[in-house]
Amino acid sequence: MNALLVASRSADPAQGGWSPIGRLEFDHAVYRFVYTQGARTAVGFTPFSGMTDLEEIYESDELFPVFANRLLPKSRPEYEAFLRWSGFDSASPPPDPIAVLGVTEGIRRTDMIEVFPCPAPDGQGSYSSKFFLHGLRYMPEVARARALALQPEELLFPMPDPCNRADPNAVALRTEDRDRLMLGYVPRYLAHDVWKLVQQCQPDFIQVLVHRVNRDAPLQQRLLCRMHACWPEGFQPCSGEEFQPIPQGVPAHCNG
Repeated sequence: MNALLVASRSADPAQGGWSPIGRLEFDHAVYRFVYTQGARTAVGFTPFSGMTDLEEIYESDELFPVFANRLLPKSRPEYEAFLRWSGFDSASPPPDPIAVLGVTEGIRRTDMIEVFPCPAPDGQGSYSSKFFLHGLRYMPEVARARALALQPEELLFPMPDPCNRADPNAVALRTEDRDRLMLGYVPRYLAHDVWKLVQQCQPDFIQVLVHRVNRDAPLQQRLLCRMHACWPEGFQPCSGEEFQPIPQGVPAHCNG
């Protein structure tokens, strides 16, 4: 089963930053959406149109409009480039919409909703994630130029940035060379888990690599990264109360 967590961002980071509000799943036959406990407390969040009952389990043969509208239409001239930027092969059959949303985060300018993959061990029992570098537009020109010069498989190093006014829990990524240039940040929904993995995994068992450098893409899709790490015993990402489903009978953990 493919699963995404759905979050609501606050327009004012000082009022809470972001909060998980739901879970979207696809079992290769039916799309399913449930609200999580975070929907009750998220600042400024209102339930989606046509999905106003927080205790309902919503099911559909097609992707719900609130999420389908976050995918670039295939008729758009930049569609193939969009797939390429996101690490998909445009020559292959169209990828699962859930997989695309899991990389692009489903962000739109018209609302404060975003989505991200539900963390689960891969086939080797390891932590694996693919994401676009955040915050490049706020970096100095020298950092933007260095990002363009990166090569696939080049190592990046995570480091905490507690002085970040927007998010004191932010985890930045820097280059491996002697300049140690800070290029941007891991997405905020990954920051807590990434830093926990940095602390618990042996150095040889955690890597953040450049997956793609999209020189023709907008800044928010310029650098696609790939992270691979150990999955420590007892590690339970996204397990706080705000991630728990509201409807009865729904497994507490996604992919569970």
